Amino acid sequence: MISPIIWPCLLGAIALIQLYYYLFIFKKLADYEEPQKTATQEYPVTVIICAKNEAENLVKNLPGILFQEYKTTHEVMVVNDNSTDESKYILEEFQRTVKDLTIIPLKQDAIGIPGKKFPLSMGIKSSRHEIVLLTDADCIPASEHWIQKMQSAYKPGIEVVLGYGAYKKYSGTLNKLVRFETFHTALQYFSYALAGKPYMGVGRNLSYRKETFLRNKGFSTINYIPSGDDDLFINLISTSTNTAIVIDKDAHTLSEPHTNWKGWMEQKNRHFTTAKYYKPAHKFLLSLYSLAHTLIYPLTIVTAIFFNWYTALAIFLVRLIAEAFVWNKTMKKLNEADLFNWFILFDVWIFIYNLLFFPSLWRKPSKRWD
Repeated sequence: MISPIIWPCLLGAIALIQLYYYLFIFKKLADYEEPQKTATQEYPVTVIICAKNEAENLVKNLPGILFQEYKTTHEVMVVNDNSTDESKYILEEFQRTVKDLTIIPLKQDAIGIPGKKFPLSMGIKSSRHEIVLLTDADCIPASEHWIQKMQSAYKPGIEVVLGYGAYKKYSGTLNKLVRFETFHTALQYFSYALAGKPYMGVGRNLSYRKETFLRNKGFSTINYIPSGDDDLFINLISTSTNTAIVIDKDAHTLSEPHTNWKGWMEQKNRHFTTAKYYKPAHKFLLSLYSLAHTLIYPLTIVTAIFFNWYTALAIFLVRLIAEAFVWNKTMKKLNEADLFNWFILFDVWIFIYNLLFFPSLWRKPSKRWD
């Protein structure tokens, strides 16, 4: 027969694991202040957007990228990946009035290279400048200072700059869950980068050096995987010393969130399929964090039933307070402060989310890209 004392011991161990993550990893982002620079060097930059049948988004979002307040030499490059809509004519119209717009038309797919790695590779190799700044056609910069803020993190030794790709704020539960999941992912990859263990970035707002891309032979080692042009590539090239982050609100990008559950679930399933390819140390740390959050609720209930409720509640509240402290500070830093009103529900949601998407780790990746 199992002794009742085992349950508070197990619950305490899981709570301690969670406290380690919040107080020694995620708190790094909560306490982070971007360096104040007395003088800022501005580098030539190539902004690259891969677009496949994105005519509507190009009309809405491309002007926000073309008309940035950035006086140093730069170009905006759109790789038109076999589009069959009006993208060609829209881009040509923009090009008539904007001299810094470069169009790379692709008229055939790369056999054996699914996803957007081939068009993105063509864009990077064709870029005129050493620093490339990546975003998507459905993204718009949060301010006219986006390029300036993102490139400002570069200094000798820095090869990768991670930015925040937020989603626009609307009413409704799904919008809040989409934005929270984006925040929660950013909490992890920003904090790990600050802890010297960078493991991913998001292609909606990401920058690295062209030389770094070429030196690592581009996406050659991950070409067979449909997704991963952002997170897997960063997982391969980032180190404890070559990666910086930019969380300034003016440096965010904004995207339209999914408006239906099915579309969002499909997107998250595709993203989860790349996690199995991360470096072993990253997989262990990420898995342990998810496992701890998944176990905390059932162990709290079991401890309350088979030991006593006040011990279970006390342990649960200690980790909840630490989590609330970190979330509150980091949500403010990432301009997501309104989400904190839903704090308790989001804590429960992570438990549900892990159960929903954990099977995706074994699914075969989709050949689509978005």
